[in-house]
Amino acid sequence: MRRGPDGLLRRLEEPQATYLELFFDVVFVLALALLSLGLVKDLTWSGALQTLVLLLALWSVWFHTSGCTDRLDSKLPQIQLLVLATMVGTLLMAAAVPEAFGEQGLLFAGVYLATQIGRHAAAALLLRGHEAATAFVRSLFWWAVSAVPWIAGALVHGTAREVLWVLAVAVEYVALALGVPTPRLGRAYMRTTEYAISAEHQAERYRQFFIIALGEPILVTGLILSRSLEFERVVAAVVAFVTTGLLWRIYIQRAGSLLAETITAASDSFRALVRSLYAHLVMVAGVVTVAVGAELVVEHPLGHTRPAWIVVVLGGPALFLAGRVLFEYAVFARVSRFRVMGIFVLVAISPAAILLPPIAVGVVPVMVLAGVTLNDSARIRRYAAVTPSPPQ
Repeated sequence: MRRGPDGLLRRLEEPQATYLELFFDVVFVLALALLSLGLVKDLTWSGALQTLVLLLALWSVWFHTSGCTDRLDSKLPQIQLLVLATMVGTLLMAAAVPEAFGEQGLLFAGVYLATQIGRHAAAALLLRGHEAATAFVRSLFWWAVSAVPWIAGALVHGTAREVLWVLAVAVEYVALALGVPTPRLGRAYMRTTEYAISAEHQAERYRQFFIIALGEPILVTGLILSRSLEFERVVAAVVAFVTTGLLWRIYIQRAGSLLAETITAASDSFRALVRSLYAHLVMVAGVVTVAVGAELVVEHPLGHTRPAWIVVVLGGPALFLAGRVLFEYAVFARVSRFRVMGIFVLVAISPAAILLPPIAVGVVPVMVLAGVTLNDSARIRRYAAVTPSPPQ
C-alpha cells in the first residue's frame, strides 16, 4: 500500500483514462455548443475575438485538469473531488459564456480563477514535500499574475474588457510556451521527475477531447435539420457531415495515432506535450468554426452568401488544417506541403465564393479536405513504416 504523497500519484503503468475523466469531458459539450452559438449570433471580428478568448480560457481548464489527472490517481476520493469541483466550475463558466462580455463577466473570470487556483492549490497541498508539487506551484504563480487583468477586465466593459482579457490569456499561454518560468524554480524543461508524463494517457485524453469537439458540428446540424427536412437542408446536412468526417480522417492519419510515441521519443516530454497542446488548440478552434459554418449552411442553404459566412465556412477547415500542420511538425519535425496547399486554396477561392449559394460554398471544403485525405492515404501506402521524430 502506497502512503504519503507517493500514494497520490498515478501509476505510469496505468495509462488508460478513467471513467471520471470521460465524465469530466461531458461538460465541454455544452461549453463548445455555447461558444459556437455565441459566434453565430455575433459574426463579427469582435465576436470572433471574444469567442477565441473564452475558448482559450476553457481549453486552459481542460488541459490543466488533464495534466492533474495525468500526475494524480483519479481513482482516489480526494482527487475525484478535485475533478468534480473543476467540473462544477466549468459548468458555471459555460453557463456564463453567452454574457461573459456583458453582465456575467465577473462571474466568468471569478469562477475561472477560483477553479484553476483552487484545484492546483489543493493538489500542491496534497503533494507538499514531493517534487511533483512544484509543477502545480509554477501554474499557481502565473495565475496570480494573470488574475490582475482577468479581474480588472471583469470590472470594465466593451473594448477595455477585451484588451485586458486578451492580455490575461496571453500571459498564461506565453508562460506555458516559455516553459512556465517561475522565480527560484526556473523553467519546466527537462524536469523529468517534476513532470513524469504518462505518454499513453495524455495521447488518449487529447484524442478523446478532439472527438468531443467533432460532435459539435454534428449536434448543430442535427438540431437545425430537425426543424425542417426540406431537400436542400438535407443535402446541406450531408455536406456538413462529410466535412466533419474528413476532419476526423485527416486527424487520425499518422500523426493522430502516434502522439504517445512522440512524447516518449522526445528528449523533453514536457516540450513535446506543449507543442501538441497548441496544435490541438488550433484544430479545436477550427472545428468550432466549422460548426458555425455548418449551422449557417444548413439553416440557409440557398440564396445570397454573406462575406462573414464565407469566412467561417472556408476559414474553419483552413484553421483546422493549420493546426494539423502544427501537429505534424510536433510529431515528425516536418510539414506536409499538400496541407499547406489546401489552406492556400481555401483562402484563394474566398473572393469568388461570394458568387455561390451557401450550400455550394460548403462543398468547397469537402473537395479540398478530400484531396488532402487522398494524398495522406497515398503517402501511407508509399511509406508504410514511419516512426515519430519530434523536433529537439
